[in-house]
Formats: sequence, structure tokens, C-alpha cells
Amino acid sequence: MPRDFPAALPHGPIEALTERVYAVRGCMRVNGVLTISRNMAIVKHGDALTLVNPVRLDAAGERALEALGTVTAIVRLGAMHGRDDPYCKERFGADFWCQPGGSVYPEPPVDRPLGPDSPLPFPDAELFCFAGAREPEAALLVGDGPGVLLTCDAIQHYGDYSNHNLPARLAMPLMGFSRTTLLGPIWLKVMTPAGASLRDEFERLLGLDFDALLAAHGTWLPEGAKAGVRRAVRRAFDD
Repeated sequence: MPRDFPAALPHGPIEALTERVYAVRGCMRVNGVLTISRNMAIVKHGDALTLVNPVRLDAAGERALEALGTVTAIVRLGAMHGRDDPYCKERFGADFWCQPGGSVYPEPPVDRPLGPDSPLPFPDAELFCFAGAREPEAALLVGDGPGVLLTCDAIQHYGDYSNHNLPARLAMPLMGFSRTTLLGPIWLKVMTPAGASLRDEFERLLGLDFDALLAAHGTWLPEGAKAGVRRAVRRAFDD
């Protein structure tokens, strides 16, 4: 395997969130000063595993992942995430599922293009694609109502600032990332076309039946997520 992939960054163990959904909580370096949290979801169907918002694991983490099942699919939900996708595809030989059109991470090539009506790697799931954003972004509902909503940058939840370094913990509230469920302020600013609003898309997302939330950043929210997202939409667009 080529050695030019980004190295694995510190992360925790594989944690069971529900019977089907697992998570690994890690981190990412934004720059030379800030280190923030980063999460990978793992959805298990039989012996098959789907990595959502992939994070490269260290050797011990990969052994634990292989003990859990066989990685058959890798899913990118947000165009601004993709650091570890090429490594995970080559390491596990899994199909790469992604919405086409993202410009930030052109690799790896998409094996299974995602769209509102496309098939998914496992049953009892629904893909929500944000329409009108500058770059592709999606959310993945796992479970047969109320389920677990997996998101990337558009919706996040912070119960605390664990897996952030001290400068990031101090900076997060100043950047609009308070300890609550929120619409990603940076994502919203970058992805909203000039003169437009994405409010209708978030209102449409609230039509999904979910109660739990795991985003690519922040902490696990086991219940009350839909109410939290509804409040976040009001704060983002009404305040």
C-alpha cells in the first residue's frame, strides 16, 4: 500500500450506540493551533459494515473493526470531508458511495453515486440530500422510526468539547459552536448561495422520523434530536 496517505490521528475505541450503529470518536487538526473532534459512524448489517464519514484507525482500531465485521461500503455524506476516504477504500477494498460533484476531495473515484432515490448499502435507511447548496451534503437516517440521523457538517451537536484541544475549546463558542444542537455556522455560510436561504431544506429534513443524532463533529445525542434540530433552525434563521 502506498505510504502517502494521511496518518491515523488519535481516536477512541469503537463504541456501540444502538444495535446497528457504532461510532469512533477521534479528532482532526484544523491548523497548527486548533484540533477539533471528528466522528465516524459504523452501521452493521449482518456481517457487513458501512463506514460513514470515514476516519482512518490505528492498527489496534483496525483489528477491532475487522473483529466486528467486514467493511463493504464507505459513505461520504459531506463534500468537505474526505481526508481518509482514499486510505479506507484501498485498505478495505470496499465500494465508495458519494454524491457526485464535490470539488474539495476529488478522490477516490465514486463507485456508487448517491442521490435521493439511489439504493443504499443497507436496508431500513433513507438518504436526505440537501438541494441548492454549493457543494453536495446529505444526511442518512438509519432505522425504522424514530431512527438515528447521521450527518456531516450541516447539523452538529455538542454536549461538551471533548476531543478538542484547549485553544479549540476556548474558540468554539466564539465561532458559533455552542454546547447544543446547531446548524454548522461555517457550513451554512460557505454552502448557502448568495441571496438564497437553505431554511426550506432544513424544514424538509424535519419531516424525517429521528430521535438520535451523530454528526461528523461533536458528541452523540441519544434522544431529543429532532426537537433540538427544530430549535437550531429557528435560531439560525429567525434570530
